[in-house]
Amino acid sequence: MSQIREEMPLFVRNEGEWACHYKHTDVDGNILDEHDVQIRCEFPDDGDVAYRQHTKNIWPDGRSEEIIFNTYYDPKTKAVTWDNGRINGRLWEVDDFTIYLRFGFNDRPDVEICEMIQLSSCGNKRTRTWHWFKNEELFQRTIVTEHRVK
Repeated sequence: MSQIREEMPLFVRNEGEWACHYKHTDVDGNILDEHDVQIRCEFPDDGDVAYRQHTKNIWPDGRSEEIIFNTYYDPKTKAVTWDNGRINGRLWEVDDFTIYLRFGFNDRPDVEICEMIQLSSCGNKRTRTWHWFKNEELFQRTIVTEHRVK
C-alpha cells in the first residue's frame, strides 16, 4: 500500500469515475459558463505519481477538452503537490469531510483559486466550491455537483 493511501484516506476515497456539473459565476451569481465534466481519479501503487486525474470537459455546444495531470505526495507535509506546466498547486485534507486546494494557472500568475471538496459519508456524492481571486480580489466562483459513476 502506498503512503498516500495510509495518510490521506479521505482523498483516496475519491478514487473512481465521477459525473460532474460545473457552474462558473461572477461575484453577483450571474452564470458565466456551465458545462459537464467526466473525471477519473487514480492512485497508482507504483512509481512517483501519487494521484492522476483524467478530466474531460464537455460544453453544450459540442466543444470538449481533455486534461490529464499527475501529482506527487509530500509525506512531510501530508500534502499533494503538482506543477504540470498548465496548473500548479497544493492539496491537503482538512478533516474527515473536507479536502482543500490552492492552485493557479501558470499563464495567469495573478489568479489564485481556493477550492474545497466535500465527500459524502456514503462516498458517492461530492460537492466543490472554487473561489477565484485576481490580485487578491474575488472575481468569480465555481460550484460543482458530482456523483460517482464507478
